[in-house]
Amino acid sequence: MLLAYYVHHFSPFLLDFGNGFGLRWYGLAYVAAFLVGYLLYTRLVRQGYGDLAPDQVGDFITGVAIFGVILGGRLGYMFLYDWANFSANPFVFFKFWDGGMSSHGGMIGIVVFTLIYARRKHVSWLNIGDNLVVVAPIGLFFGRCANFINGELFGRVTGVSWAMQFPKELFDAPPETVQLAVSEAVTLNPGWTTVTAIVENVQNSPALRAQLAGTLSPRHPSQIYEAFLEGVLLFVLLYTLRTRFRLPNGVLTGVFFVAYAVLRIIGEIFRHPDAPMTLGLSRGQFLSLFLVILGAGFLVYAIRKPTWAPKFRN
Repeated sequence: MLLAYYVHHFSPFLLDFGNGFGLRWYGLAYVAAFLVGYLLYTRLVRQGYGDLAPDQVGDFITGVAIFGVILGGRLGYMFLYDWANFSANPFVFFKFWDGGMSSHGGMIGIVVFTLIYARRKHVSWLNIGDNLVVVAPIGLFFGRCANFINGELFGRVTGVSWAMQFPKELFDAPPETVQLAVSEAVTLNPGWTTVTAIVENVQNSPALRAQLAGTLSPRHPSQIYEAFLEGVLLFVLLYTLRTRFRLPNGVLTGVFFVAYAVLRIIGEIFRHPDAPMTLGLSRGQFLSLFLVILGAGFLVYAIRKPTWAPKFRN
């Protein structure tokens, strides 16, 4: 008996005003991440885990959001995953509504911003970093949820019963698959002659979804896997370490980089590669190897030259 797989048809809009304009889930995910991150960071500061004053947290999180996550994440994606389009048209950088953010790029941006911020404000770089990595998985969770809603960064082909079919697969599908999908779509609507038209109309047409079910490949919903691994599991680990153990400044930052790298490598096993492989590894897995080295550096430094959060200085 053949399984009937779910054909992904979530709209990228929470509110759609037409002509590609509206309130998108992708943008809302970032707003939610920064808001929850601000609230949790403030709570950690009030509990004595941070060198920042509570009234400094808002400006700090805003800077992290703009210069670290958004600028770093977007530039990272352009350079690491979409260099051909970026070099041909640099203005594609500003098309945030189409998605395209690199978590590795965002981390680099955050490292640079927090280092500059710590020096200007004369606070411990390791301390503000330790609290930031506790709240970071919240942003990763919301980001992966947004990836799922957008139907992007989907998984590898599989036959598991919870597999899903993602219409955006057609953007990179073989020509014969695209031709088959288009030829079936135009029998429903003569205007659906492109992959873009199919993707934009699939959420409103059960008949189109039924036709695509026979064309698309069943795939792992890897965005959900990564939301759990990089978001929920990583947050539980770091929050527990922050609130249950007396650790020198820098240890949590080191644990974050190592744990994130390991969990990202695991998650990428199920994710369809969105860039050429490197030494048999996906782009995300290969870049994560450098995070392990970075994290180990933080751990060694923190243990050899320990400093402490205000709560642990007495």
